[in-house]
Amino acid sequence: MALAFVGGNALGAVFGEVFGKLYETVATVTHQTLAFKSILEDLKSTLDVLNPLVKDIERLNKELDRPKQETEELITQMKKGEKLIWKYSKLPWWKNWKRCHYANKLIKLEEALFKFFQVNAQALNLRNGMETLKAVNYLCSQMNLVGMNGGMLCAVPRPPDFTVGLDVSLKELKMQLQRVEVSLLVLTAPGGCGKTTLVKMLCRDEEIKGKYVDNIFFVHFTKTPNLKVIVRNLLHHNGCQVPEFQSDEEAITQLEHLLIEIRQKNPILLILDDVWSGSESLLEKFKFHIPDYKILVTSRTAFPRFNCRYNLKPLKEEDAMILFRHSAILSDGSSDIPDEEIVKQVVKLCGGFPLALQVIGRSLCGEPAVTWRKRVKDWSSGDLILDYDSELLNRLKSSVEFSDKKVKSKYEVIMKECFMDLGCFPEDQRIPVTALLDMWVELYDLDEDSTIANLLEISARNLARLVVTRKDGSVLGIYYGVDFVLQHDLLRELAIHESSQEEIEKREKVIVDISGNNRPKWWTELKQQPISSRLLSISTDEMFSSSWCNIQAPELEVLVLNFQTKDYTLPQFVHCMEKLKVLIVTNYGFFPAELGNFHLLSSVPHLKKIRLQNVSIHSLFKTPVKLTWLEKISLFMCNIEENFTNFSIPISDLLPNLREIHFDYCNNLVELPPGLCDIVGLVKISITNCHKLSALPEGIGKLRNLEVLWLRSCINLLELPESIRYLHKLSVLDISDCLSISKLPKYIGELCNLKELHMDGCLNLRNRLPPSTIKLGALKLVVCDEERANLWEHIKAVFDMVDTCLEIKVIKKDNNLNWLFNPS
Repeated sequence: MALAFVGGNALGAVFGEVFGKLYETVATVTHQTLAFKSILEDLKSTLDVLNPLVKDIERLNKELDRPKQETEELITQMKKGEKLIWKYSKLPWWKNWKRCHYANKLIKLEEALFKFFQVNAQALNLRNGMETLKAVNYLCSQMNLVGMNGGMLCAVPRPPDFTVGLDVSLKELKMQLQRVEVSLLVLTAPGGCGKTTLVKMLCRDEEIKGKYVDNIFFVHFTKTPNLKVIVRNLLHHNGCQVPEFQSDEEAITQLEHLLIEIRQKNPILLILDDVWSGSESLLEKFKFHIPDYKILVTSRTAFPRFNCRYNLKPLKEEDAMILFRHSAILSDGSSDIPDEEIVKQVVKLCGGFPLALQVIGRSLCGEPAVTWRKRVKDWSSGDLILDYDSELLNRLKSSVEFSDKKVKSKYEVIMKECFMDLGCFPEDQRIPVTALLDMWVELYDLDEDSTIANLLEISARNLARLVVTRKDGSVLGIYYGVDFVLQHDLLRELAIHESSQEEIEKREKVIVDISGNNRPKWWTELKQQPISSRLLSISTDEMFSSSWCNIQAPELEVLVLNFQTKDYTLPQFVHCMEKLKVLIVTNYGFFPAELGNFHLLSSVPHLKKIRLQNVSIHSLFKTPVKLTWLEKISLFMCNIEENFTNFSIPISDLLPNLREIHFDYCNNLVELPPGLCDIVGLVKISITNCHKLSALPEGIGKLRNLEVLWLRSCINLLELPESIRYLHKLSVLDISDCLSISKLPKYIGELCNLKELHMDGCLNLRNRLPPSTIKLGALKLVVCDEERANLWEHIKAVFDMVDTCLEIKVIKKDNNLNWLFNPS
């Protein structure tokens, strides 16, 4: 691949033509000439190796335009070499002294070819690789943004790594879909039966892929689907400009035009996944009279209006046993499963539902036989087939009991609480790990390690799935800034069900999903009666008008607001929440939203953490709000205008106790406000994937308490300011994938407490490290790529001489983006 870049970017069509003539000449003369034949054969062998590359050069050059001056000298040498070979072949036998002269020139020509491809090409490849990686990095960041707001738009997710018992269903479903008369097929089964898994497998079928090629589109429905949003995603997925639709009719018209256009290449398969009851009329809108255009719907509802259906049945006993055993086996591969009869009873109670088999199998993994027998006794209710979701929920409830003891330990109680908290986020959306950390640290008085341990335990029990996008061996653990959690919608229902067992006034958690302006009945009936909830989550759709009812929640500590509208107003009741510590505001809409009523937060005396996603924050600073106790602010995918740096009041006065600030995927962040450097209490700054940021303020050296500075994938950041030398408490510095940084600060050795330095992917950093680097006596870990590792060889040698343990961890880039394609 690297050589392909060299060929495509550095060499022109002229090079290919001249090389071809040289190759032909050498081949002909080698065949005809006996004298000094070994020299010609060596040259021909060299050209044989390079010949396939030159063919790539000619092909790629048609697509990429690079200056030909880079190869003119080599082209001149090859032209001279061609003439030289013909002269060499025609010399009479008595002029052997001339042959030696020509032979030396031919050897030099061969050396020149090697030099070009081994030395010059390496430099060219580095330059071009930087340009390419810069583009790829930006593209991947855009893919990440899309992924955070609902997966890789309309790409087909990958099926699970382990499936069983679906082969026959896959064949039957494929046969039914391929029938000429079928234009819309409904795949129906109860929740947790494997409908979506079967569809993912179908899309991986070679025959299906061969027919539809790149025209398979996967759209996940919600309980309250928004047609305009769906069409926007389909347009964006296909590289089209995304307009603001004034009506559903306008959106459907645009969709029809798109489908007609892409149908000219290949047939189309549109998958509408997890369609809820009541959406029949919406499904009708996706039907168009386009040849070879088919719709596959998955739903818990059979939709009698559509007569083409495939009913997915639960797993047979044999397959159910295989899946259950796979889930119940310990992670080291050993088995601690009791006797066969108990296993059969558990499997039978699961009714052949893959989700139940996996979740319950994992919950029993490693448990003693007495626990298995007690669970079987508790589950046995006489009804052996789980025909309804409510019945399945009852079967799954025991999986969130983290022990069988009547009196639970504090750890077990918190684990269940953490699971229920996952219901605070909308169905089928990625749940940011950092948001969960903010919530759990405050709600349960946990440190960060304990919260991560809880999350790993929930994931291990298949109650949710933790997706880690990057691991780099940091001694501080995994960087969780862009990691997320996925949860099956049935498990979300279980989480909400478990948190809703008491009367609304007494609940610890209140989770509200509002469709349009249809507020729940209890909300309007409460009147002035307060609720005792510590956590309140309110999710609204694109039709919500931001007309709030009053809620009194004097004990509230965490408020989670999820919305999809272009303009969103914080509810008026926020200013009365005196104990509020964490505010999480997330816009799941397509465009950044304006956020109103931000000034209400000035009345919240104990607010410690704010997380904003996909909102425009410039309006927040028109009337600056003093947040006296705020310790952490996280801005993810936020639209930051230039006036972010212009404050009428010093930012250190507005945020006097700020300890952490995070900018992730804020693509128009150009510069940091210099006043940020006056907040001397700052401990952590994280700026990742902010591609327009080109410089840090020189005053950053004033942050004498700064311990962590993350600058990942800021591809236009040119350098670190020299004042960084004064950050004597800095323990972690991360400049990974900062492509434009060409050198480390001259006095980096004065970072006397630096323990970790991450610099993998810094392609422009090639020069010798500053001499002061050897003074980094506290440095324990350097994470870098292979080329950067070479820069550390002499430094490590010095460290070894003084018995200082320094690990140089060389990592290979994991460019596998499969996690983007697996939103469920």
